[in-house]
Amino acid sequence: MSGFISIRKSIRWLPGVMNEPTSTIVLTSPQRRFVDLRILKDENGSIEGGSLPLSLSRLDWAIAGTSSSTTTCDIEGKQVSRSRWVHWIDSRTSTTENVTDEGDMFTQLDGTTIEKGYMMNPDTGINTAYEEVWDDEDVHSTDTAQVCVVLKYENFDDRGLVIRLGRYSQGFMKIGEQTSLERWEWIDRAACNVRIGTDELPCKLAMEKTFLLGEEVQVAGRSWIVVEIA
Repeated sequence: MSGFISIRKSIRWLPGVMNEPTSTIVLTSPQRRFVDLRILKDENGSIEGGSLPLSLSRLDWAIAGTSSSTTTCDIEGKQVSRSRWVHWIDSRTSTTENVTDEGDMFTQLDGTTIEKGYMMNPDTGINTAYEEVWDDEDVHSTDTAQVCVVLKYENFDDRGLVIRLGRYSQGFMKIGEQTSLERWEWIDRAACNVRIGTDELPCKLAMEKTFLLGEEVQVAGRSWIVVEIA
């Protein structure tokens, strides 16, 4: 596995219609660590972003943790990939012990994947059946030798995870109740697309530097450890 860059195309809460109110990208490393950032679009369908921080109200959901998948069969006997995501950091809760979500993944003829499952609809607070359409982007290298690097920060209950994969770099950190996140994209250089919060994360550094496994990286007085490279 070389990792996955998954971009959500739409979501619907059954029996509603498909729409996409967010810009959602999930980066999953070869060892199945992930950072999932879901940013609400504005009235023009944009996430604005750049160097100016967005309001926390523009955050739909941020999650970081580990994922796994198994193969099972549906009621018709067809093979289905069931994915499970364990939340290590979650913007919606400070208590992540035993917080997981699961979905069944169905590959479509056009190459997209439909994910089906149940989760809490934030608009209603009710556990509701949903369908999400995902499109995976190929993982390409940029100017650095590494295609993937994962950095982890942990200090008691304060946690952060940054994943650089191909042309994207995403990070999510919670210090107490304070949430900070970034999304960077490499075009001809590293450029910040989204920033929420004031704490600095090593997202740009992850796109520009080649790391050693176990290396300690100091960012704004915090020690991040390189836990995975590829």
